[in-house]
Amino acid sequence: MKGPDNVTKVGTYRSIETMMNPKSVAVIGASNNPDKIGHIILQNYLDEGYSGKVYPINNKRDGDILGMKSYKSVKDVGAPIDLAVIAIPADAVPAVMRECGLAGVKSAIVVSGGFAEVGKTKLQDEMLAIARKYSIPIIGPNCLGVTDPKSRVNTMFLPSYKIDRPKIGGVSFASQSGAVGSSIFDLIAHEGFGLAKFISYGNAADIDEVDIIEYLANDKDTKVIVFYIEGVKRGREFFAAAKKASQAKPVVIIKGGITNEGAKAAHSHTASLAGSYEAYEAVFQQAGFAIAKDMQELLDYAKVFDTQPLTTGSRIAVITNGGGIGVIATDAIYQNGLTLATLTKESESKLRKVMPPIVNIRQPLDMAGDADDKRFGDALSVISADPNVDAIVVIALFQTPGADSRVAATISHYNGIINKPMVVVSPGGSYTEVHKNMLENTGVPVYSSPGAATRSLAALINYSKYRKGVL
Repeated sequence: MKGPDNVTKVGTYRSIETMMNPKSVAVIGASNNPDKIGHIILQNYLDEGYSGKVYPINNKRDGDILGMKSYKSVKDVGAPIDLAVIAIPADAVPAVMRECGLAGVKSAIVVSGGFAEVGKTKLQDEMLAIARKYSIPIIGPNCLGVTDPKSRVNTMFLPSYKIDRPKIGGVSFASQSGAVGSSIFDLIAHEGFGLAKFISYGNAADIDEVDIIEYLANDKDTKVIVFYIEGVKRGREFFAAAKKASQAKPVVIIKGGITNEGAKAAHSHTASLAGSYEAYEAVFQQAGFAIAKDMQELLDYAKVFDTQPLTTGSRIAVITNGGGIGVIATDAIYQNGLTLATLTKESESKLRKVMPPIVNIRQPLDMAGDADDKRFGDALSVISADPNVDAIVVIALFQTPGADSRVAATISHYNGIINKPMVVVSPGGSYTEVHKNMLENTGVPVYSSPGAATRSLAALINYSKYRKGVL
């Protein structure tokens, strides 16, 4: 691929690994002023406990920055630099990029804004031409950059006290938007599932969606790929990379700019040509992506893919301690193209022996409002072993007398030993939230409504069929 001045593109998915796991980082624009972006980035490296070399760079300052020796230029460091994180005014970036080239810097993340997204295309092209002359792959400009909880790299300019840090896990999230990215990053931590990689790539001047999806498809730490995009520059290459990635692991995607006005907003945001949503949707479907309609659905799908096994079967059993919500769940199952399971006679007989006389042995199984941990356990033991059941929806209403932490522990136990997808529906307030967190911290996906739970199961089943060649 050719870029400005007909210089060959050097950004590939292999280059991203250097950014994710650098042995040395230069923070260009580092400052002792806590209001400066360079200060926040440098402080985050210290807070995260990054073990590599960190070099603060500030062309107007001698002495220490945050207790570390500072340099006026990367050329003054006199040591190898794997990654330069550039957080300075846009007009100064090309000159600094040239200094990075002369210093032999291996890669760069340009968090600075003020390029093509505000009409300064020539400035962005100038920066890119210099980077390509010196074979420096770039993420950005106009981005948050990358975070890797495992290597403790964090180029985000968001103060640590304002955003939760996810634990190490299997979900990797790439976002063209820094704002969407930071919000999802925070929500992933709140929802209790773990993060493998985070990549905010902004204007995608060099490294773009194709490079990122190829990298994440090959990354051994990534189990699920989650993507927010506004536009794709290399359509054919993206489609080929997307199909290959989806054969390796689930991809959940949300597209910004699906309306005419949204597309205009996307262009002013990241200089992205959003294009026809119908065309994008067709590509996503052919590639086997799970398409989310909003940010909550993005998270809902991500956590079921992260925690549950694949299945091509669509027969869903429902276990509930509330009759009405079991009815709502039944509707939601059929609205999402699934079916309610029909239990075997053997399973019905076993359930009849362990359930109170007031319980009707049918689907959905309403165990009554006084159901305790033993009743939940008995139901899960029988239903999880039923050959007519492909997946299970457990509705746990913690407002009822018998539902407490022991019920949560029982559900967690069965989630760990059965080899069928299981999701939990648990709407409620603060007491429910405590138990939701208990469940999700043990790898049980919990949803606030039957609709969200069954949509997520449907996404899992559809992807399973794609992987198996059923679709």
